[in-house]
Amino acid sequence: MTRNVCISAIDGHTGFAIAELILKHRDFSRKIDLLVGLTMKPDSEQAKELKEMGATIVSHVPGRIRVMTKTLKETGCDTICIVPPAHKNKFDICEELVAAAKKANIPNVLLISSAGCDYADPRRQPRLREFIDLEALVLEAKGDASTATGTSPCIIRAGFYAENLLLYAPQAKEEGVLPLPIGSNHKFAPTALGDVAQVAAHVLIGKGKHGLDDRHRGQMMVVTGPMLCAGKELASAASKALQAELTFEDISVAEAKKVLKTQSDIDESEQQYLLEYYSLVREGKTNYISTTAFHDVTGHHPTEPDEFFKMYEAEVRPAKKAKKEHK
Repeated sequence: MTRNVCISAIDGHTGFAIAELILKHRDFSRKIDLLVGLTMKPDSEQAKELKEMGATIVSHVPGRIRVMTKTLKETGCDTICIVPPAHKNKFDICEELVAAAKKANIPNVLLISSAGCDYADPRRQPRLREFIDLEALVLEAKGDASTATGTSPCIIRAGFYAENLLLYAPQAKEEGVLPLPIGSNHKFAPTALGDVAQVAAHVLIGKGKHGLDDRHRGQMMVVTGPMLCAGKELASAASKALQAELTFEDISVAEAKKVLKTQSDIDESEQQYLLEYYSLVREGKTNYISTTAFHDVTGHHPTEPDEFFKMYEAEVRPAKKAKKEHK
């Protein structure tokens, strides 16, 4: 049974991480026959790097379902991983990709969604809430007998990426401060991007008589980190890992917006997504962990906060202050 995998948005962090993991690790790469990377930026460094690893890079030009359907058919893929891109037209791009996958009769579909989307208010958190609509587009194919796309679906709701905390690395290094607009009363469980990539890779290479592995087929997998953290607990985990004092600072939404605009090059829609997730934390809607799927799929334990900070020690470790000499 062949397994030809197509992954969208491979120029972004999530798509690239999944594709890289599959290509670099023999446990995954030996179980696929082809990996195709869809990208709206075929000249990006990520696309070039994946091509060197053995991926087939295909330009993704959204706008016409017929053209997208033809593109997917030409790849010969039987499995698609739809990763919503960091783009202002994220929903429209994904909606078109789902429609094209149906017309191309791709039986195995994995959607990378977002944890917390089910708690999001359409007015206060529209960017988060649109993931619910994307999930519905994928799942409704189950009842459509005219396409094979409903045969073997799976959805991963990825938690808040711990890597987003690195956007505040300048404050951590220069001031010893972790500034987040999450309030002081509620918690969330940041998850390492690598953990989400692990789950996705296992799903994409898994095989069963109906397509995906029967253990994964039809599953709604929520993947968060293993530890609930308030701001102070997050700073404490960082301090422990870095062996340097780091304190939490609850900042305003306005200040958070300013930080995201001045210290990152992420798309404006992605900035809005992060701010909406922070608002979910303030509303007490993220006070849970969900690690069962990670344990069941990978057989391992997800990355603890202190382990995460240890991995990125060089980026967030506060600079040592010069000690005064005493005579």
